[in-house]
Amino acid sequence: MVQFRNLDESPAFRALLGQGPSDLRAALTAEAFETRRADAGGGLTFSWAASDAGDETVSLLGALAAEQELVEKYRLLASGHRMNTGEDRMVLHHLTRGEPAGKVVRDGRDFRAFYEGERLRAADFARRIHSGSLTGSTGKRFRTAVQIGIGGSDLGPRALFLALETWARAKGRTRMAARFLSNVDPDDANGVFFDLDPETTLFILVSKSGTTQETLANETLARDFLRRRGPAGLDPSRHIVAVTSETSPLARNPGYLESFYIDDFIGGRYSSTSAVGGVVLSLAFGPETFEELLRGAREADERALTPDLLRNPALLDALLGIFERNVLGRPCVAVLPYSQALSRFPAHLQQLDMESNGKQVNRDGHPVVYSTGPVVFGEPGTNGQHSFYQLLHQGTDIVPLEFIGFAENQGDGDLEVEGSTSRAKLNANLAAQVVAFAKGQDSGNPNKRFPGGRPSTLLYGRTLDPRALGALLAHFENKVMFQGFAWNLNSFDQEGVQLGKVLTKQVLAGGPLDGALEALSRALGVR
Repeated sequence: MVQFRNLDESPAFRALLGQGPSDLRAALTAEAFETRRADAGGGLTFSWAASDAGDETVSLLGALAAEQELVEKYRLLASGHRMNTGEDRMVLHHLTRGEPAGKVVRDGRDFRAFYEGERLRAADFARRIHSGSLTGSTGKRFRTAVQIGIGGSDLGPRALFLALETWARAKGRTRMAARFLSNVDPDDANGVFFDLDPETTLFILVSKSGTTQETLANETLARDFLRRRGPAGLDPSRHIVAVTSETSPLARNPGYLESFYIDDFIGGRYSSTSAVGGVVLSLAFGPETFEELLRGAREADERALTPDLLRNPALLDALLGIFERNVLGRPCVAVLPYSQALSRFPAHLQQLDMESNGKQVNRDGHPVVYSTGPVVFGEPGTNGQHSFYQLLHQGTDIVPLEFIGFAENQGDGDLEVEGSTSRAKLNANLAAQVVAFAKGQDSGNPNKRFPGGRPSTLLYGRTLDPRALGALLAHFENKVMFQGFAWNLNSFDQEGVQLGKVLTKQVLAGGPLDGALEALSRALGVR
């Protein structure tokens, strides 16, 4: 029987506490790059050549994975065990793209069949939109899809859309334009709606509960936009679809053109491979593109079941993070994609990681005495180099780095300038940064001294296509999952977002408030 216990109860972890970082100046060699890498699925390779975990440390990390039964816990999760202890729920996002641990059938429902059925319904819906057999209420074809959601209903799908926009254009896969509205700030809506044609716009309202305050407020603005800016006879209900649960007030509601379903076993930040991402991506790029993304995610999920640590990149990535966080005391992680297409991917990973593992109690509700989830931030290279890399190179804190890179462009248009293409310049910068962070530079001028010893990992592939993107997404989902298991957390609820919602409702209700809350509300013009 699998045992759930805190990280500090593991003998392997106690042994790890005696390990220090390796000397990266000596450790980062051509041989290390050839040997310290593994297939991550989707055409991706994971390299830990520039990690400061030496061979002995990696061996102890393997022992920790075995003692904490991390792969076995993943198998439990994927087979329908109730791993969300806070809400007493299963966690089934892996089933949106495959069955890594076999079928999950509960109370007569085959969950893989349910999720796949919704994908097929969304695919059929998208094809009818693309063919013109399903139009807006005035008979014009839909040209633009606007997703209305917040948190996991926005960050992941938006990041994936942006990641594939240039690729789809180059491959002739663009089917519709897409935009995203998340912030309850009306200026966000005003900007999104500014040049839209109401007759050719389809809104996708995403709210699992059907009660999300910000999303419903933006739905009201969308309906008002359709009425005010559309011609007489435009019916808003034929310009909005819902992605929701079968028990929400949005389900089977005549106020929507169609409804697509998820359930309580798909957490928002893990929902991009469900209808939450599937509807908008199928509309924008075609159902076949979304299928390819799911295939890449499935490949990564299957590799995450491998017991051999050195052939399980997500597990190894997770454990290297445990070493950095809990042994070396490093509280942050920077995600640095050398791909403009991944401009919003760090923001998605920020929610994925910090909402999942930003916890101070274990899965049984007892306080833990060790550090858990890190602060996650990042921007694409080379922009980040001209922003916060100064601190990363020469600051007083060492921040572990997660680089992402690709050998080829998604689209056309690159030219040789000053002896090299822009792609060559980009990837030369990436290679240089990995080595510069690791090895540093000595100088008699203290301002020009780079201490080095800044560890990094690298996920790289040929090009960022749907399959690679799916594997990239699943790699990080599984990394976060494995770290939560190692820390003995419940990575699948998010009570930390609830208190602010409660107080917000109190302010808007108009009743008596805490004195400080009353004063702040008045200063901000709420009352």
